[in-house]
This record gives sequence, C-alpha cells and structure tokens, in this order.
Amino acid sequence: MSTLPPAEELADGLGLRLRIDGAVPLDALTRALDDLCRRADERDRQTVAVLVLGDGTSGGPWPGDVGVQDVGRWERAVRRLERLAAVTVAVASGTCGGPSLDLLLAADYRMATPDLRLVLPVNDGHFWPGMAVHRLVRHTGLAHARRLVLWGHDVTAPRALEYGLIDETVPDTGEAVRTATVWLGRASAAEVAVRRALLLEAASTLHEDALGTHLAACARELRRLRPAPGEQALDEPARPRPGALPTAGSPAPPGTPAASAPTDTAGGAADADRPGSPGT
Repeated sequence: MSTLPPAEELADGLGLRLRIDGAVPLDALTRALDDLCRRADERDRQTVAVLVLGDGTSGGPWPGDVGVQDVGRWERAVRRLERLAAVTVAVASGTCGGPSLDLLLAADYRMATPDLRLVLPVNDGHFWPGMAVHRLVRHTGLAHARRLVLWGHDVTAPRALEYGLIDETVPDTGEAVRTATVWLGRASAAEVAVRRALLLEAASTLHEDALGTHLAACARELRRLRPAPGEQALDEPARPRPGALPTAGSPAPPGTPAASAPTDTAGGAADADRPGSPGT
C-alpha cells in the first residue's frame, strides 16, 4: 500500500479522523497529515482531529528509504499538527513506533488500549534521532527519556501512563473517542491555541522571557470577561450541538472516574486529568 485514505468525517460531525498505517511510505504519510491539518483549518466550526495509531507494523524500520528532505517535510507536518487550532486526540493500540510514536507525542490528548507497546525506532541497532527524542524529554523529563533512549526499552501502557505519555487507558476506544470528542470540542479554537502555546513555551523559556506572552494572554482573557462597550466578545467555548451528546446523558470528561468506570462506555484511568480544566 503506497497511499493512505484521507481523513474521514466523524459520524456526529464534530471532527475528522485519520488512521495511520505504519507500512505506508513517509511521503504518503506526510501528504495525509498535511491534508488533515488543511481540512481542520478550513472548517468553520469547532473541530477535533482524531488520530488512530498502531497497527502492529509500525515497529519496523523507520523512516524507510528516504532523503533528509522527506524527513524535514514530515517533521514540519507533525509540527503543524502540534500547533493546529483544533484539539487533537490520539488513540493508540498494539505496537506504536515510527510515525505513530511521533503523532502520539504531538497530540493534545492521548488514550490507549491496555495492550499498548511503544517502540522507539531502531534500524540495525542504530537509534533514529528524530524529533521524538525532543518530545520525549519535554513530556517525561530527562531521567525517564534517558532510560528510554539510551537503553531502548519498550514502554507498556501502565508505564506510559506513569510517564505521562498517555492520559488514560480505555477498553473501548470507539466510545472513548466519542466522549472525548464531545467534551474537548467545547473549547474554542483560539482558547486551545493559547493554552497549548503557553505550555509548549514553559519548558524552554525563562520566566522573564515568558512573562510578556503570559501577560498578553491574560489581557486577552480580561477582554473576553469584560468586553468594552460596543466591542465584540472574543471566542467563547462552543456549545455542543443538539444530538451530539450520548442519549444516556451528558458525557463525563475523559479520564474522570465516571468516564473510566467498568461499564460498556468509555472506560479508562480514573485519575487522569480532565483536559482543559483549571490547573492543567
């Protein structure tokens, strides 16, 4: 297979879903990811971009027979996803390495099945030095990343949860994705972009350098809370459309005990933080 099917519309119209096949060549993966980002940017309503990762083959050689220009285009596409105004959700199962690992680390919210196994890309005993290393350090800290990168340990679902590489484990990914999509889709695109930018800058920016950005964000929030007379209010979280919520009632935030209870719905870790809640 040399191409990847384009992202599909979610049944409830809340977003787009792209299934990643690790056996597809790098250039086809890059095109599919760029197309997902373009379509998400062009939508005139709140959007959640869902990435379905892991197929048991992405632990193979990565990135394949390519040039450095191809790698650069892929890394730019992943960075574009990381900065997308839409909320991004990664759903991982089975073996995830190569492109699946890159995209998992770039997503806003990450859920996985209990059989998850994260595999760092190694070719003939040589570690692939892509930007996954940078993201591993940023997300897990140097100590954890050192163990993973230097010694090449695979990461199981419990360890990934402990390290903060995933936010929750779920037995039923289909229902979990629907719950997360409804909940996360309430945040406005502008609000998501501001929160993400502040988080990404915090790990590498001095307090003095970051202060101006945070003050600008505070000023924007103050204008939203108290718009001047005649001034149009800034973006506010979108209300879920009628019929978007499950018929059993309002969905619990993904990762909360209600969403993680052992029922036939979302499932998952009871102590995962609710994305977008105060203090996260």
